[in-house]
Amino acid sequence: MKRVQWSDAALDDIESQVVYIARDNPVAARRVSQRLRETGNALALFATGHPGRINGTYEKSVTRLPYIIVYTLGDNATTVTILQVIHTSRDWPQVGYPE
Repeated sequence: MKRVQWSDAALDDIESQVVYIARDNPVAARRVSQRLRETGNALALFATGHPGRINGTYEKSVTRLPYIIVYTLGDNATTVTILQVIHTSRDWPQVGYPE
C-alpha cells in the first residue's frame, strides 16, 4: 500500500472550498470535505487517474463533485503526493504545482 501525503497547498484548497460552501450550507461543506479526503486517501490503495496537464502529474476526478485532485507518484510509486485540489470551474495554475 502506498503512503498519501497532502501538500499544504492541497489542504489550503480544501479549506477554502469548505469555508465558501459553509457560508450557505455547513452540512454540505462537511460532506464535500469528507469526500475530497476519502478520494485522495483512496489513492493509497489504487492510484487511478489520468496523466495531468503538467508533466509528471496525474489527475483524479472526484465522483459526483466538480473537483480534480492533482497528484504525483514518488520514487518506486510508494508515495502519492497530493499537490492541489481544484474546482473544475476555476482557472488552472499558470506555472506549476508546488512540490
